[in-house]
Amino acid sequence: MATGIDHIVIVGGGTAGWLAACMIAAKRSQSGTRVTLVEAPDIPTIGVGEGTWPTMRRTLAAIGIGEAEFLTACDASFKQGSRFDGWADGEPGDSYLHPFTAPPESALRDPIAAWAAAPERSFAEAVSPQSQVCQAHQSPRQLAMPEYSGALNYAYHLDAGKLAALLQRRACDGLGVRHVSDRVTDVVRDAEGAISAVVTQCHGEVFGDLFIDCTGHAARLIAGEFDVPWVDRTDALFNDRALAVQIGVDADSAIASPTIATAHAAGWIWDIGLPTRRGIGCVFASQFVSDEDALQVLKDYVARAVPGGNLDQNVVRSLSFQSGHRERFWEKNCLAIGLSAGFLEPLEASAIVMIELSLNMLLDNFPANRASLPVHAARFNRRFRYRWDRIVDFLKLHYVLSRRQEPYWRAHREARSIPESLGELMTVWRHQSPSPYDFPEADEVFPAASYQYVLYGMQGRSGMMKGENAGVTQSMTDQMREIERRGRALCAALPTNRTYLDALRDQKRAHAPEAA
Repeated sequence: MATGIDHIVIVGGGTAGWLAACMIAAKRSQSGTRVTLVEAPDIPTIGVGEGTWPTMRRTLAAIGIGEAEFLTACDASFKQGSRFDGWADGEPGDSYLHPFTAPPESALRDPIAAWAAAPERSFAEAVSPQSQVCQAHQSPRQLAMPEYSGALNYAYHLDAGKLAALLQRRACDGLGVRHVSDRVTDVVRDAEGAISAVVTQCHGEVFGDLFIDCTGHAARLIAGEFDVPWVDRTDALFNDRALAVQIGVDADSAIASPTIATAHAAGWIWDIGLPTRRGIGCVFASQFVSDEDALQVLKDYVARAVPGGNLDQNVVRSLSFQSGHRERFWEKNCLAIGLSAGFLEPLEASAIVMIELSLNMLLDNFPANRASLPVHAARFNRRFRYRWDRIVDFLKLHYVLSRRQEPYWRAHREARSIPESLGELMTVWRHQSPSPYDFPEADEVFPAASYQYVLYGMQGRSGMMKGENAGVTQSMTDQMREIERRGRALCAALPTNRTYLDALRDQKRAHAPEAA
């Protein structure tokens, strides 16, 4: 007799664990599914500042967290894309934007004609009004708009530790999740090899039907118990170190709308603006630069980019990582989500969205009983191997297109380091633009528009094919003028990020109960 999936046990907390608890409890509570999260009390959250994708707005709304509550509780700000400085050739003026608002359909179909119709602007400026808004450090929405809606597509920058704490409160206080603060000491398997319970130090056995491994790099269940192999992707993505620091900012300082990624000789630097600080980190490949030299790169950047910033007064965190993922993510009745499933360098911030996508697939195709788990596991593994491969392709594209001449960048252009799937696409793109036909799967992680923004941002007009003006029509020219006009109108109507977030906090203080 097939048994149902009535109790889900999540092992591990942090962003992955608590997001899983909230999403599962919110979606499955009406079906009677119980959720227990087992978390060791002495393992800190890994996070130095995070970027999300626009999908996070839908996720937060679905689990019942208001946008104003989220923004204030997580010291969060708006993210409207990623800006890349110094990636193409490292010369002055080398900068382009990958915004979250896609080009209009006509420009997506024929981006070369769209850009040719606005020759005085960069590609992102030509096809999206978001570029102007980002340049002005402005918010994508007005305070009076309904929560999670905006004039432009947007995501968030946030404090990862505060997000995990907010999710924990929502899960335990509002969604009925049971929290077991204890260390897992053993795992009990049944006759078929599936997990029947995890054994904790103080609470004994915690039984369940489906176990979610959110134990981070330790991968306590998927690797430690099931020995699922690791697929190393450092053949394509060389970075394996990061030095991260948090720099306090003045209360009236501008808050950048995009994540800023600045290339250096052996990697790149992230710069994430929050209301009270900036999270800055130097990502690098240890085979091309020493930790000491990377620290100097970080110091030089902070001195240059942060007024009054002094790295010597701050604690620098040293992080080591290996880009890769599990060969399988779902084994028997164990599903790995978050760092236990894999990690790729933080370029384009794919970590949290992969958690969301994993949970969405689980919940939208929830197994009716334990007998169906092998089929669900096989489908999940196929879909997510495809997704990890596509992320590797997209990240690698940023390096392959660079014309920088340092050894690190030249090595990235060697044919042996380029995935075959990306090489095939680049052959096609010598003669035609990236299009939806290149990305046929449902819910592609990066759509054709993202590839266009990077391709034409990196290559500039040298990447335009011959006959570029052949498709330019008066309607296309008019549409590009309308995009520029809309950008100006949005800049006139939208507040700055700082103004918006300060007003939000003023509202919260005004409505807070007076101290007794």
